[in-house]
Amino acid sequence: MTAASPAPPHVPRSALADAVLERLTAVYAPAADPARAAAMRAYMKDVAPFLGIPTPARRALSRTVLAGVPRPGEADCAAIALRCWRLPEREYHYFAVDYLRRHAARCSSAFLPVARHLVTTVPWWDTVDALAAHLVGALVAADPALTADMDAWIADADLWEARAALLHQLRYKERTDTGRLFAYCLLQSGHPDFFIRKAIGWALREYARTDPGAVREFLARERGRFAPLTVREALKNIGP
Repeated sequence: MTAASPAPPHVPRSALADAVLERLTAVYAPAADPARAAAMRAYMKDVAPFLGIPTPARRALSRTVLAGVPRPGEADCAAIALRCWRLPEREYHYFAVDYLRRHAARCSSAFLPVARHLVTTVPWWDTVDALAAHLVGALVAADPALTADMDAWIADADLWEARAALLHQLRYKERTDTGRLFAYCLLQSGHPDFFIRKAIGWALREYARTDPGAVREFLARERGRFAPLTVREALKNIGP
C-alpha cells in the first residue's frame, strides 16, 4: 500500500465466516503439495507462498467447503474475504476472489473500501484483475456514484489501484463509459510499468469487441502517446 492508504477495513463478526474458514483450512491444508507449491510460487514471482493446489482441484475442494452453506450478506462477504487475505498461502486469496465473484451482487457501494484493500494488499495480476473486472466493476455498475472513486484510483501512485481502475469496465460492453475509458488510458499512457501499459491495451482490446471503430479512431488520433506494447495489445483482434 501507499503511505496515504487508510487502515485496513474492520473484519465484521460473522458466524458464516467462522464456519467457512474452519472448513476451508481443514480441506485445503491436507491437499498441499510442496513441490508444486515451490513451482507455483516461482511462477508468480514470489508474491506469496502457495499450498500447491492446482486450480481445478482447488475449485473442487471449494465446492466441498461451500456445500450446504447459506447465501452470505455483505458483512459475511467482507469477513470471509478479509480473513482469507490474512492467511499467507495464495490459494486462500483465490478462494476469496472466487467467492466475491459469485456474490458480488450481495455487496453494496459500502464494500468498495474492502475491495480496495484486497487490490492493494499482496497485489499481483492473479488477484487484482479478477477483483477489478468482477467485483469493482460490479460495484460501480450498481452505483454510478462510485465513478468518482475510480477517478481517484486511476490517478493513484499504487499501480495496482490504477490497473484496477483501467480494468473495472472490462465486462461492460455496450454499457462502457467510453469517454472515461479513453481518458483513463490517456492519463496513464506515459506510465513506465509493464502492467499498466498491458492493462491499457487489454481494456481497449476488450472494448474493441463492442465498438472496433471507436478504438481504431481513438488510436489513430492518440497512437503516438502509447507504448508499442499497448497498441499491439489494443489492435490484436481488429487489426490496424
